[in-house]
Order: sequence, then C-alpha cells, then structure tokens
Amino acid sequence: MTESAPPESAPPGPAARPAGPAGLGNLLRARGEGGARVTFFELFFDLVFVFAVTQLSHRLLEHLTIRGAAETLLLLLAVWWAWMYTCWTTNWFDPDHPAVRLMLTGVMVAGLFMSAMLPEAFGDRGLWFAAGYTAIQVGRTAFVVYSTRRHPLGRNFQRILFWLVVAGALWIAGALVDDADVRAGLWLLAVALDYLAPWHGYATPLLGRSSTADWTIDGAHMAERCQLFLIIALGESVLVTGATLAQSTPTAAVAAAFVSAFAGTVALWWIYFDHTAEAAADRIASSADPGRLGRSAYTFIHIVMVAGIIVGAVADELVLAHPGGHVTHGFAAVATGGPALFIAGHALFKRVVFGTFTGARLAALLALAVLAAVSSALTPLALHLCATAVVVVLALWDVRAHRLVQARPRVT
Repeated sequence: MTESAPPESAPPGPAARPAGPAGLGNLLRARGEGGARVTFFELFFDLVFVFAVTQLSHRLLEHLTIRGAAETLLLLLAVWWAWMYTCWTTNWFDPDHPAVRLMLTGVMVAGLFMSAMLPEAFGDRGLWFAAGYTAIQVGRTAFVVYSTRRHPLGRNFQRILFWLVVAGALWIAGALVDDADVRAGLWLLAVALDYLAPWHGYATPLLGRSSTADWTIDGAHMAERCQLFLIIALGESVLVTGATLAQSTPTAAVAAAFVSAFAGTVALWWIYFDHTAEAAADRIASSADPGRLGRSAYTFIHIVMVAGIIVGAVADELVLAHPGGHVTHGFAAVATGGPALFIAGHALFKRVVFGTFTGARLAALLALAVLAAVSSALTPLALHLCATAVVVVLALWDVRAHRLVQARPRVT
C-alpha cells in the first residue's frame, strides 16, 4: 500500500511539496511534531463508508450461507481497499487543499454509488458496482500521478496506477460475465492482485519496485484513521441493536438479548481502545520503518477486526429478532465467528506491533470454538450470552493485566 509513499531516493523534508500543474499549489500536508491531525473533511468522507458497512451487514444477514459469506467477504475486501488507499493518499496529501478536496468529493460520489450497488453486486448491478469501485481506485490515483508528474513521488504512484488498472480490468470483465461462478473467479483474481501488489512493492515493468523503507508515512495519522474506521463498524453494531429493538415486542428474552448485544459491542471497544490503540499509535509514530507497520498492522490486519464486528452485528440482529428456538448453523457461525475474528485480528495486531501474543486470546478463541461445537444444545439467546461473556472476560482480563504492568516498579 503506497498511496502516500515518498520517492525512492532521499525522501523530501517536511516542507517539501510536489510541483504539480499550475494552480494546484501546495498539495502535501505540513509535517510537524506530534503528526498530522485527522481533518473534518476526512471525517465527513468516512460517512460514505458508514453506509457501506451497513450494506454489507444487511447483505450477509440476507445471504447467511457459505457462498453468501464468501461473496460478502469479497465485497468487504473491495470496500476496505477503496477506503484504505484513500487513507494513504490523505496521509500524505492535504485534504484541505481545494484540488485534493474536490478529488475526495468525487471519490465520495463514486463510493456512495458503489455502496448502493453492494446488495446486488453479484446480480444485475454487478457492472455498476465494478464501475464505481474502479472509478474510485483509478480516478483517485490518476489525479495523484498527474499532480506529481514532475516530482520524485510520481514514479511510485505510477507503479500503483499500473496495478490498479490491471485489477480494474478484471473487475469490469467479471461484471460483464453473467455466470456467477466465473464472475466470482475473476473478482477473486482482481482482489488477489489488489492485495498482493503492496507485498512485492508494486513491481512494474520499466518502473521497478518500492520497499517499505521508502514509504515514509505519518504513523500517528494512519493509526487514528484506522481507529476511526473501527468506530464506524462498531457504530453499525449499535445502530443494528437499536433499530432491531425498536421493531421488536419487548419481552424478558428480548431485553436480555439487547443487553448481551450492547455489552458485546462495548467489550470489543474496550479490548481495542482501552490501551492497545494509543500504545500502537505511539509505536508506529516512533518507528524507523512506519511504512512496514502501516502496511502490515493497519492496512492488512485491521480488516480482520472490521469483519468480526460486521459478522457480530448480524448475530446481534438475529438474536434480538429470535432469542428463542433452535440454533441454526448460520447463527452459530456468526455468534461465535464474529467475536473470534475480532479477537484473532487483535491478537495478530498486537503480535506485529508489540511482538507479543497473550495466552488469554488463545483461551478466548478456544472457548468460542467449544461454544460453536455445543451450540445445538443451546438457544440463540444462551449462545449469544455465552459468546458475549467470553469477550467481556477477555476485556476485563486486559484491564487487570495492564494495571499489573503499570504497578510494576520501574528499573532505573
């Protein structure tokens, strides 16, 4: 991922600016102590992806099968990639510059259009979805390539554009095919090219390749942007809980399901934000190779946690609507799989950033696996309550472990 990457030679200093076409002025963010702050326009931009997360959650709810889950995952990977590339772009380029802001507005229009097409992306609206996604990726990067054509940054963005055009062709080709299996295969190949490109440094004929050492980014800004996306996903869980409760007849079981759903969302927030988020932001901000952490810990691993939140939101909606009765395979998968994805993603995140892996997360994953195995003997409400208890206990364990670390005397 290198939308915000510096040149291959010596990176420009904080005051450096790409010499773009006349009238574009200074496009780069000013870098200073403490890192760049997320701007109001970036927060406004993220509203489009609130809608996208909602669409994905509803799509999974309506297609709660193995194929439906696989298709939703593929669409989530596309949505995340569109947002993440823009995140890297605004990490380096100033979103308050009029030209950059207009470009981001165009991305918002295409993103809103793309999100509206998500429920029927594998149906009659496949071409419209692919066109919206490709317009975001190619259009945004073409703007950056044009703006930096006389600047050393340009070579790096040219590599990125090459790979986005290749993947975009596969997205469009898949959309033009009526056969669902062929479409899925072409789109899977497109996603593979999209996600593998950063790992080989966007190796491009005649243009060479990049390394993470070249990707000097503002680590604090990157961390804050990804933290805010997690808030977006958690916000979707809260919206689902409230909206479903409003449509349900209040009973003791529904009230218990509501408490379980909300407590689970709070626990997920606690696990990530109580200590890890700030400590990880400090780590990437002071890293000698922030591009590596930006690529691994934030670009690739955070999507696992986002997926977990979306899957968990589906379980929340189902348990509020039907707290009693038998547990279906689909409900068992989302009730235990959502928390498991989040916990596994968070464990990987801590491993990459801090080099540690706590046994508590392994124990929590094992407990969720046991719950999935015995789910047929439980009601939906009982299974959901048990899964929530696992997450809450992990959050409390983290609080205790952090306090014990703080209480240790410092060796001088």
